Amino acid sequence: MNTIGMICQREVVCTGPETTVQAAAKLMRTHHVGSLVIVALQDGRRRPVGIVTDRDLVIEVIALDLEPHVLTVGDIALPGLVTVWEGEALHAAADIMSNDCIRRLPVVSDSGDLVGILSFDDLLAALTMQLSEMTVVLGRGREQTLTAG
Repeated sequence: MNTIGMICQREVVCTGPETTVQAAAKLMRTHHVGSLVIVALQDGRRRPVGIVTDRDLVIEVIALDLEPHVLTVGDIALPGLVTVWEGEALHAAADIMSNDCIRRLPVVSDSGDLVGILSFDDLLAALTMQLSEMTVVLGRGREQTLTAG
């Protein structure tokens, strides 16, 4: 059984809540990503406290003619970050993403440290692979039934 920890992206571009929206946009551009996980450092550990997406920057700042060099990602991040535990099964992430309309989900360890990020695309690819493998197994079973009979 695949777990979320097996398929999530371990390289996560992070920033602190005090980072300006403008600096966040530059980080996204530099790293070619559509989101940043906002982390608080506690005893050298990265604890996810929010997430900001390129869409957030456009809808919450640019479209409202606000000042991206003054506002911080902490100012625009929604409260109540949803995360998923790395040992969880894929269907758990699918349920969370579906129920909460989330396309990117920070992945945490048992202790709550950030270990990765799971995108909807990553999840879809993994589930598609599982379905494909099931189709092969079902096909083999059907062939065995036909040749045995």
